[in-house]
Amino acid sequence: MKRQNIRKLTLLISLLLFPVTMWYFSPAIISMAMMKHIMNGSFFVFMAMLVCSTFAGRLFCGYLCPAGGLQECAAQVNGHAAKQGGRDKIKFVIWTVWIMALIVLFILGNGNVTADFFFMTDHGVSVTEVFNYVIYYGVITLLVAPALIHGKRAACHYICWMAPFMMTGQKAGQLLHIPQLHIASDKNKCINCKKCVSVCPMGLDVHKMVSQSQYSMSTECINCGACVDSCPKKALKYSMKAK
Repeated sequence: MKRQNIRKLTLLISLLLFPVTMWYFSPAIISMAMMKHIMNGSFFVFMAMLVCSTFAGRLFCGYLCPAGGLQECAAQVNGHAAKQGGRDKIKFVIWTVWIMALIVLFILGNGNVTADFFFMTDHGVSVTEVFNYVIYYGVITLLVAPALIHGKRAACHYICWMAPFMMTGQKAGQLLHIPQLHIASDKNKCINCKKCVSVCPMGLDVHKMVSQSQYSMSTECINCGACVDSCPKKALKYSMKAK
């Protein structure tokens, strides 16, 4: 379980740094930047997510995402699996509308195209003024409320505007047969203990997906490795083979 302790530590550190890094994940700040033809910090972060996910999948979600760390804390209050299915598509509707809005803002904007990684920050720090704390706690509420109401990482499933970048990159990597980090399974080793289901922070039915040989293709998997570390028969493992 040492790997999971390290993973939880990196999530905790990421969460504690959120007042510093929040603008680099902000859909609002990048919208303001697009109006001025500025490629800001969140633009580069989102592009990095898209590119890196072609070979790393949603590893960021499992190990570094402050929103994920917050929701895993909330799972101590509501540890039930969030209902998925059609609800998982909500985030793609949000993401599509937002991306279209960014394109329109860029077209209607003015000025030469420039890069400013620290746009709208104070020496790289996001939350520095009283008003910014109002926004900060508003974002915290937006992220933690679904998890408290609906269950494990519900905000990741339903409303996350970052996940579609990585899910798109992950699918592109699969289509291009790029060697990609994923969880591979051997259903013949499975003893149906379902420990993998109980430890999955995304509330996925890992056992069912393993039995149907579908687990390695799931874009809802965040490559956290909790199922790998809990499996007594080593039926699950990390793999970098092209799918």
